[in-house]
Amino acid sequence: MNSADSLQVAACLEVMGYLPVQRAEEADVIILNTCVVRQSAEDKAIGRLTSLKQLKKQNPSIVINLMGCLVGIQGNDSLKKRFPYVDVFSAPSDSQTLLNYLATYTPHPLAQEKTKINQILNEGKKYRLPASQTSRQVSAFLPIIYGCSHACSYCVIPLRRGRERSRPMQEIVQDARQLAEQGVREITLLGQIVDRYGMDLAEGHDLGELLRQVHAIEGLERIRFLTSHPLWMSMELLDRIAELPKVMPHIELPIQSGDDAVLRRMKRGYGVAQFINLVSEIRKRFNPVSLATDLIVGFPGETESEFNHTIQLLKEIQPDMTHIARYSPRPGTLAAREMVDDVPKEEKERRFRLAEKVQEEISTHINQQYLHTQVSVLFEEKTKARWRGRTPTNKLVFCESEQDLHGKTCQVQIEWTGPWSMIGKLVN
Repeated sequence: MNSADSLQVAACLEVMGYLPVQRAEEADVIILNTCVVRQSAEDKAIGRLTSLKQLKKQNPSIVINLMGCLVGIQGNDSLKKRFPYVDVFSAPSDSQTLLNYLATYTPHPLAQEKTKINQILNEGKKYRLPASQTSRQVSAFLPIIYGCSHACSYCVIPLRRGRERSRPMQEIVQDARQLAEQGVREITLLGQIVDRYGMDLAEGHDLGELLRQVHAIEGLERIRFLTSHPLWMSMELLDRIAELPKVMPHIELPIQSGDDAVLRRMKRGYGVAQFINLVSEIRKRFNPVSLATDLIVGFPGETESEFNHTIQLLKEIQPDMTHIARYSPRPGTLAAREMVDDVPKEEKERRFRLAEKVQEEISTHINQQYLHTQVSVLFEEKTKARWRGRTPTNKLVFCESEQDLHGKTCQVQIEWTGPWSMIGKLVN
């Protein structure tokens, strides 16, 4: 979501006449877009923001914009006191505040041209790539829902990004069409709980219908969506997805824990058996299919036995990828208010490493099955001597070629596999 927001701000700034630079020291405007889903992310953002203080002192005319979850939808007066050298504070997905500041409070040529300012502000409500990206962006993120209303006990997103708000379907389809016209071949539809798309809209639209409309756009080859939630990924939705060949067979489905007692403390709303059954239904409809999941280790009160249940679940469902996080209390959440963070840091790290090792073994085994087979790869960019792309099941593939493979879909013979990537050669 932050990647999409950042590109959107960049696109709007280009309309105002700004161009991207490689180094902060060269910039007239610096936007720091932040995440606070874990303490480590917040610490990183604070560290980067602190490093900009000297730059502002050397050049007071630089405009510094702090954006995203660190600010939150309510604003943050303590941040303004702590970082007085920041000029603009913007909520998540808010490009308007910065644009308004640049047009109104800085000596920008557009400051007196109200018509153009309004045009730019209106453009800021659309999603498209900045011109500097259109020649090389093969895959793009497209937000379809802002915020979240589920409120898991550990999650700060509802507090920082607000309640769930679905974007109008036609607006999303128009954005997707414009991205395709800019050369994008793959779009990923984004929502904190993407399966809940449309539930807050009077029109009665849902994710299945949105996928069908985006599927019809010429020029788009692949469609993905994330992140799903086990409570709202219905059999009807799976059936509708299975009918759309452009929708890739890769599902992001967080489990968070393999123990029912921990899941209840997390306020996830489902049990392990329900999750296992959902995975089974997915695999009945899609072959091949890849599954990615999320885990939190060291949640308050997590015993060794409860953690072992998580390891057992990983071995049973065999996900292609697991994003593992060590629990850290987030201010304002139920877990931070009412639960004791009682799993020692060293134990969290041990559990993290063990889960990571188990997932690496699973991923190694799954990817070995691709060895000496042919796969379809959409190539995104060249890194050093190799082209980099992904299969429909979201496997990362590298391939050496003197041809220009940017944005092309090619058949590749897999010659080497590892847990996180594969290497192959072009067929024909």
